[in-house]
Amino acid sequence: MTSTPSIFRTVAEMRAAVALWRGQGEKIALIPTMGALHAGHLSLVEASRAKGCRRVIVSIFVNPTQFAANEDFGAYPRTFDADVEKLAEIGADACFAPQPQDMYPPGFCTKIIPGGPALAGLEDRFRPDHFSGVAQVVAKLLNQAQADCAFFGEKDFQQLAVIKQMAGDLDIPTKIHGVPTLREPDGLALSSRNIYLSAQERQQAVLLSQILSATAKFLRAGENIAETCAGAAKKITAGGFALDYFEARNAETLAPIATLAQGPARLLAAARLGNTRLIDNIAV
Repeated sequence: MTSTPSIFRTVAEMRAAVALWRGQGEKIALIPTMGALHAGHLSLVEASRAKGCRRVIVSIFVNPTQFAANEDFGAYPRTFDADVEKLAEIGADACFAPQPQDMYPPGFCTKIIPGGPALAGLEDRFRPDHFSGVAQVVAKLLNQAQADCAFFGEKDFQQLAVIKQMAGDLDIPTKIHGVPTLREPDGLALSSRNIYLSAQERQQAVLLSQILSATAKFLRAGENIAETCAGAAKKITAGGFALDYFEARNAETLAPIATLAQGPARLLAAARLGNTRLIDNIAV
């Protein structure tokens, strides 16, 4: 039997519940999302339970500060009622759903300018203000919830690195956990933006994960990184994608690598298919 999660609209409501749970000795998790929940998000709830979190708060907030003027903020899917139903089915305890005017009230002017992994030359090359907006909203959410742990998917691998760096640099005590990417049966990484794909594009889209997987196998077998990644990039372009990047990076620093001796290694890719931009990554 499912139980509808508590809906917190204000920070005060959420903190009152957190204080009560903490007083009972319960470990608390926060899962920040922008809604349009899918099985990948729900796997974060399951991961939090596996880490011993007794209480789980899922935030739903489409954050305007991480979208550029030419991006899909207005069109980003908003499915709050369906999201709450999914949270009930998975057993989340609460949903924090603030309004933009409460997150960014009149006079709000503080920014976070992340460095390190935020300047790795991957997503930041194409979305230069994105990680500032991400760091800003995640810092607020971590401070607002004051949870013991927070969980993020590894699909947004550079974002996860930025958040870990930010939380450490700012002495935020919440422990940041990355959770492996959940995929469709054919390998496509789950994403809220997948709903934008046409039927034909959906068939094409799986090529991105297939080439990532194949390239990782080639590199483990000793193939040259630069040549293999260049060949993979050509295959992605030939498959109908407009490629932004396909790169091998150090999985901890996101610095470019020339050999696996400079690893642990991660392959990261971003490409546009029609009007939909897909990102994915895989460990080598």
